[in-house]
Amino acid sequence: MLLNLFLLLLTGLLLVYFVTIWLYRPCSYKRLPPSPPKLPILGNLHQLSPLTHRSLQSLGRKYGPVFLLHFGSKPVFIVQSADVAKEIMKTNDLMFADKPTARITDKLFYNSKDILVAPYGEYWRKMKSMCILQLLNAKRVQSFHAIREEETALLMERIKSCSSSLLPVNLSELFLMLANDLICRSAFGRKYTDGKYGNKFPMLLKELLHLMGSVRIGEFIPFLAWIDRISGFDAQVDSVAKEFDDFLEMVIQEHMNTGQDKGDAVVKEEKSRENFVDILLKIYKDNVTGVYIDRDNIKGIILDILVGGTDTTSTTLEWAMTELLRHPTVLKKLQSEVREILKGRQDITDDDLENMHYLKAVIKETLRYHTPIPFIARVARDNLKIMGYDIALGTMVIANAWAIGRDPASWIEPERFMPERFLNSSVDFKGQDFGFIPFGAGRRGCPGIAFATASVELVLANLMQKFEWDLADGKKGEELDAIEHPGVTIHRKNPLFVVATQSYF
Repeated sequence: MLLNLFLLLLTGLLLVYFVTIWLYRPCSYKRLPPSPPKLPILGNLHQLSPLTHRSLQSLGRKYGPVFLLHFGSKPVFIVQSADVAKEIMKTNDLMFADKPTARITDKLFYNSKDILVAPYGEYWRKMKSMCILQLLNAKRVQSFHAIREEETALLMERIKSCSSSLLPVNLSELFLMLANDLICRSAFGRKYTDGKYGNKFPMLLKELLHLMGSVRIGEFIPFLAWIDRISGFDAQVDSVAKEFDDFLEMVIQEHMNTGQDKGDAVVKEEKSRENFVDILLKIYKDNVTGVYIDRDNIKGIILDILVGGTDTTSTTLEWAMTELLRHPTVLKKLQSEVREILKGRQDITDDDLENMHYLKAVIKETLRYHTPIPFIARVARDNLKIMGYDIALGTMVIANAWAIGRDPASWIEPERFMPERFLNSSVDFKGQDFGFIPFGAGRRGCPGIAFATASVELVLANLMQKFEWDLADGKKGEELDAIEHPGVTIHRKNPLFVVATQSYF
C-alpha cells in the first residue's frame, strides 16, 4: 500500500515537472543568436572582466557580431558590428528609443527625471529640444568661444608654471578641471572648482562615474541584493547621491536668489546673461514648455550636463595626448601643421581650427581607438526581429561602440593608432557612419558633439603650439602605458604625467 502511494506521488511529481518544463520551454519558433554556455544563477557574468568592452570583443571573435548573454537571468543582446548597429539605431531607431534603468541610476538621477535615462516620450523630446536650443546647437556653441579661450589660456598658464619649475605636469587632473570649468561656466554661469567644492568636486564626479560603471550583483540576481548592502556598495551610492544633491541644491538656490533685492537695471542686465540653469528655472516657474517639471527634474538635467560635458571631454584629451606621446612622428606632424598655420601668432581662431585637417584626424582617431563611453545601451519597446533574430519586448541591447571602432570588417589595421586613415575621408562621428559611433546615433545619440569637439580642438591646438612634450624620468614614448580604468567612461588607469617645455615658435 505504501509502495503504491509512493509510486503515485512520484508519478505526480514527475508529471508536474515535465508539464512545467513544457509550458516554460523556449518557443520553438524563436530564433536566438549564438550564446556561450552559462552557469546557473550567474548566467554569463563570470565571463566578464572589469574591462567589459574587451571581454565582449573577445567573445565576439568566437560567437560573431551579435550574440546573446545572460546577466543573471536577464537576456542581453550584444551588438559588435556596423551593420547590426545600423539596424538598432537607424532602421529600428524608434523601437529602441528607451534606455535601460537600474536602481543605481534611479538613485543618482532622480528616478529618471533627467534626460539621459528618461523614457522616450513627450517630456524627453521637449527637454532634449530645449537643451539643444539653449546650450548645444552650433550657434550657442559658437557664443561660448570666449569662455573656451579664457579657460584654455588658464590651462596653458598652469602648464607653463610647472614647466618653469621643472615639475612634471599631471595632465589627467588638469584636463578634468578644465572640462568641468568649461561646462559649468557655459551652462551655469560660473565655475565651482574654487571654494567649497574646489578640490572635492572632481573626485566626487569620478566616484559617481565609477559607481555607474560598476556591476551591482543585486540588479541581475535579486536574491543576492544583500551582498550590495553588506559590501557597503549601497551606502556608497547613497553617500554620493546625497553629496551631489547638496551641490545641485546650492546651484539652484544661487540662481533663484539672483535678482532679489536688486534694482530693475541690474535685474535687466542679468536677464540678458541668462544661462542654462536660469532657463530651466523659468520653465519650472512658468511652465512655458507645456511639460511640468519639478525641482528634481532640474537637478537631474543639470547632473546630465555635468557628467556628459565633463568626462568625455577630459578623457578624449587624456587619450589624445597619450597616443601622441606614444607616437612621436604623429606628434611632430601635428605640431608642424598647427605652427605652420599660425605662423607665430598666439591666438587661435575658429578659421585656423577649420584648416587644421590633421588635428581633426588625430581627434577622430582618438575617438575611434579610445571610444570614451564604450557601450550604447537600449531597450526593445516591442517584439521585433534584428538580422533575423527574435528580440522580445523589454530586452536589453548593448552595442559595444569600442569594439565596433576596432572591427576589421570596417577598418584597415584597426589595432593601430593611425590618424592618416581619416585624411581625405568622409567618415565622421555624427551618427551616420555606424562603424564609428563614439557619440551614439539615432534619437538617443549625444546632442553635445559640437560642444565637445570645439573644446577638444582648441585645447589640443594650443598644447601643440605652445609646448614641447616629453615623459617624466626620461622615458621613451613606447614605454608609456595605455592601461585602462573601468567605468562608464574609460580613462587611463594611471594619471598622465608629462614634462612640458615652453616653445617659442
